[in-house]
Amino acid sequence: MSDLSQMNGFAQIVDARSPATADAAVAVAAAALERGALVGLPTETVYGLAGDATNAGAVTAIFASKSRPRFNPLIVHASSAEHVDTLAVMSPTASRLAAAFWPGPLTLVLPIRRPTPIVDLVTAGLDTIALRVPGHPVARALLSAFGKPVAAPSANRSGGVSPTTAAHVAADLGEKVALVLDGGNATVGVESSIVGLADTAPRYLRPGGISRADLEKVLGERLLTPSDTGEKPIAPGMLTSHYAPAAQLRLNIQSVLPGEALLAFGKENPIGPEHAVARINLSPSGDVREAAMNLFAALRQLDTKADRIAVMPIPSEGLGEAINDRLLRAAAPRS
Repeated sequence: MSDLSQMNGFAQIVDARSPATADAAVAVAAAALERGALVGLPTETVYGLAGDATNAGAVTAIFASKSRPRFNPLIVHASSAEHVDTLAVMSPTASRLAAAFWPGPLTLVLPIRRPTPIVDLVTAGLDTIALRVPGHPVARALLSAFGKPVAAPSANRSGGVSPTTAAHVAADLGEKVALVLDGGNATVGVESSIVGLADTAPRYLRPGGISRADLEKVLGERLLTPSDTGEKPIAPGMLTSHYAPAAQLRLNIQSVLPGEALLAFGKENPIGPEHAVARINLSPSGDVREAAMNLFAALRQLDTKADRIAVMPIPSEGLGEAINDRLLRAAAPRS
């Protein structure tokens, strides 16, 4: 594999960015999954830590590698809506959303179909399962080659900043993955939207790569938002503190304090930008899609520059809702 890969710490990064290398890279990754190893997987949202969802050893290794709480369920990635239908009960509403947004950045939480090949730990013992069909060509090729469902939470330490490049995965997880498929930078940049369909009314469990407005247009009804009841998560990304760099975040700032790094948005400058020890603008033009794509990489970079990050206001329209959700969780008190 010397012509396809490079070593980054302990992780092997395998180039899957071009047709000349993708087939061989996918074959190596599929063989790794088959033997129960973990693979860094590019998707359009963020990079995933992929393991065989039917292999108890692989699933246990995902939780151990991330130091992830076992009450926090995983998203299972499938090759098609037809594959999803073998794993969960697809209602007419689920089929309508799947037709509109799969493959793509949408996860559906559905009643699990019994008996199931999925390891119980994947669902945290719940009677529901979170499923999606990713849109990234490398992810789709690997799912087709492997032929089984793959559990793939974000490929980073639990609660930390999600990875949007292969190098982020290698830096975070190192020898804990057999290899990382390099499919280029994630083009969406925030995780999938999660819609719960196990109850009578659709629930918006996590803002993500598809806006609430676009989902509601297809549904023809308003999405309910679960209140913060303190109960165990029924879908990934629902923990209060999540997506957090080591630096403390100060949100919706009007001025920059001495020693802070600045996460900017749009053309307007806050008071005291000269105080910033480092500055990254998520989108100088004020485009929330561009901001979402750059968010996690920017947080990672500023985290190396300062102990505090001042974040300018970002509108909550469209993908701005997902951006603000991630920022609020990143700024939450750490347990």
